[in-house]
Amino acid sequence: MAKQNPSHPKSLAFHLEQVMSGQRRFENVFQSLTRMVLSDPGQIQKVFVNGKTLYDYGVIRAGKRHVVGMFEEVNSFVSFVKDAAEGGSSREMAFVLIGEPGNGKTFFVDHISNLYREFCSRDENRRYTFRFRGLEELGGYGKITTIESQTYEDPMVLAMNLFESAGQSAEQLGRWGATDAQISEWQRNYRPLGACTDFIWNQVAEHCDGDLERMLEHIEVIPVPISESRGTLTGKYAAKDKITSSAVDLLGDESITRLLHITDTDNPYRFDLRRGALARVAGGGIHFADEIFKNKRDLVQVYLGVIQNRTIDVEGFKWPLDTLIIATSNNAEFGRFLEEKEQAPIVDRCRLSYMSHNTDYKLQQDLTKYALGSWEKTTLTNEKLHIDPNLTYALSVAVVLTRMPLTEKLTSVEMMKLSAGEVAGEKSIKTLSEVINDLNNDPDITKRFGQKGLGHRNLGRAIQILLERSETQEGKCMYAGDIFHALESVIIDYVQDPNDRTKYLNDLKTAKGLYRKNVMSSIFNAYMDEPDAIEKDVLNYVNMVIGVDAKNLGSDKIWTYKDPQTGKLVPLKIDETFINSVEERLGLKNIEQKQSFRTTISKIYGQKMMQDPGYNFMDNNELVKAVTDVRLKSDVAGAGSLVGALSNRTNEENQKLYNRMIDTMVNKLDYCSTCAQKTIEYFCTHDDAN
Repeated sequence: MAKQNPSHPKSLAFHLEQVMSGQRRFENVFQSLTRMVLSDPGQIQKVFVNGKTLYDYGVIRAGKRHVVGMFEEVNSFVSFVKDAAEGGSSREMAFVLIGEPGNGKTFFVDHISNLYREFCSRDENRRYTFRFRGLEELGGYGKITTIESQTYEDPMVLAMNLFESAGQSAEQLGRWGATDAQISEWQRNYRPLGACTDFIWNQVAEHCDGDLERMLEHIEVIPVPISESRGTLTGKYAAKDKITSSAVDLLGDESITRLLHITDTDNPYRFDLRRGALARVAGGGIHFADEIFKNKRDLVQVYLGVIQNRTIDVEGFKWPLDTLIIATSNNAEFGRFLEEKEQAPIVDRCRLSYMSHNTDYKLQQDLTKYALGSWEKTTLTNEKLHIDPNLTYALSVAVVLTRMPLTEKLTSVEMMKLSAGEVAGEKSIKTLSEVINDLNNDPDITKRFGQKGLGHRNLGRAIQILLERSETQEGKCMYAGDIFHALESVIIDYVQDPNDRTKYLNDLKTAKGLYRKNVMSSIFNAYMDEPDAIEKDVLNYVNMVIGVDAKNLGSDKIWTYKDPQTGKLVPLKIDETFINSVEERLGLKNIEQKQSFRTTISKIYGQKMMQDPGYNFMDNNELVKAVTDVRLKSDVAGAGSLVGALSNRTNEENQKLYNRMIDTMVNKLDYCSTCAQKTIEYFCTHDDAN
C-alpha cells in the first residue's frame, strides 16, 4: 500500500488541521441545527400569535414551498434542539409531532430535512467520516479491501480514540497542535468507536505493531454522502404492517455476503448496519419516524432503546449514534397507544408537540395556493384554465371556519378574525387567548383549539372536485362560487362524525356570507372603474370620523390631515350625510351608539397606524359592507339599484353599464369573462345575503 502524505486532503492530520483552523467543524447534529437556525440574528423576529409573543425564524421560512404558520411548533422544535445542543435532557429524547391527519406534520419534518441537507452541502458545514484502506495487508477480509465506517463516524471521534486510554489520545492531539481549550471542547462530544470500527482499528494497531504513523496510513477521510433517495444524512422510516416490518429495517442484520469474505466470525463487521435506516443517519443526521405509534410494539421498543441510549445495539455489539429523531403520529393512533399503560416509558422519552390546524385565514391563503399548484392550469382539452381571484379567499375562509371550536365567548367569525390579527368589533385578542387557554387545558387533545376541522387533504379534494365539474371545464375557469358545492361534497363524504358534519355545513353557510361581502366589494370597484375604490371610501369614512370633531375644522367642513403612508397633507371634505348613512347601515340608531363606534374606530386607527401605516380597515367586514351599500345606493339611485340595473339589461344604458363593469373586472381586477359574468349574476341574486 502506498504511503499517505500527512498533508494529503484525505489524511486524518489534514482534517485535524482544518478543524483546528475553523475551516471544518466537529459538532453534533443538535449544534449544527442550532447554528443553521440561529446563526443570523437578523433572521429572527418576534411575532404576536393568538395573544402570545413568539419567535419566527427566517431560515425555516426559506424556499418556495416553505412552512406556513406553525409558530408554536417551530418554537418548540428550535427550543428542543437548542437545549440538546447545550447538553440538556433533550439529547436523550425524540421530538414527536401529534395532530390530525393533513395538518402539515410530515411536510414540516421534510422541510427541516431539506434545509439541513442544503446546509450540510456547503463546504464550511460539510460532515466527514473515514474508511479503512489496505485491508488486504491485514488478511481475513477476502476481497474486501476498504471498509467505510458503517455509522459515518466523525474522524474526530477516531482522533479521540487513537489509544485505549482517553488521556493518551488527548496528549497525542496536543502534540499535533491542538490547544487544551480545543481538546476540552471536542471531548464534550466524545463517544466511543462503533463495534466494527473499534475491532478493525485494533487489528490495524496489531498489524502495525502500535506504530501510529503506519496505522494512520490505513485511514482515509471522506465526506459523508448527502442523498435523500439513499437515506444518508436524513432518512425516513414509515410505519409498515405487522407482517412486513422488522427490527432489521432499523438496525440492520447479519450479512451472508460479508460472511463469505470474513474469516473471523467474531468480527462485528459481519453485521450490515446500512440495511437499517438508523446507521445511514448516525453521523450527525436526522431520522424521521413517520407514524411511529403505528409500528408493532417490539419495533416501538427498539425505538425506546435507540432514543434513550443513542446506540444501535445488535447481539450485544454497540454503535453510538449522533442523530436527531423526529417522529409524527395522528391523534387516534396516539390515543390507542396511551391506552396500553405498559407503553408509558417511550412517551416519557418523547417531547410531545400537539400540532393544530392552521387557524389564520390569511396564512391559509398561502397553503391554498400550494394546493392549487404552481404550474399553469389547463382544461381537459389543454386550454388555459383561469382561477377566480376570489377562490383562494373563499376556500381559505371556509376551511378555517371549520377549525374554530364552538364557544359562548366568541363567534366563529370573531375567532377567525382575531386569530388573523384583525379587528373583531368590540372583542379583543385577550378573549381569544382565554378561550384558547381553556380549550388547551382539556386532556382530550381533539377538543383543543384548532385540533378539529377540514385539513389540507380535504382542501385538496375540494379543488379536485371543482376541477371535475363540467362547468369548470366548459367555462375554462375555477369559479369561486362553485367551491362551496365541492366542499359540501367533501364534508358529506369524508367527515364521519355526524356532529362534526353538521357543524362544518353550518360553517360553510357562514363562509358563503363572507364570500358575498367580498363579491360586493369587487362589484363596487368594478362599478367605480377603480381597483381600490371601496378601500378609498372606507378610509374616507375613517378620516371623516376623526376629522368631524377636529378643532381646526372651518365652516367649509374641509379638514386637512397627514397621510400616514405618504406623509403628505391631504384636504378632505367632511360629508356628515355620508357618515350618518354608513352608521345607520351598521344599525347605530342614536348619538350615544354612533359616538361609541366612532371612538372605537379612532382607537383602532391610533393602534394600527403606529404598527402598520398601510392598514386600510378592509378586515372590518361590517364597515366595508356598510360603506359599499351606501355608495351603491346613492350612486345608482336613478336606476333604482345596481342589482336592478344589472339584472334588467333591456335598455341600452343598463347594457352599457354591464359591459363596462365586465371590461373593468377582466382588465383591472384579474377576472376572466366567465367568472366576471358569474360573479355579477351571483350579486344579482339574494343567495347568502344574510
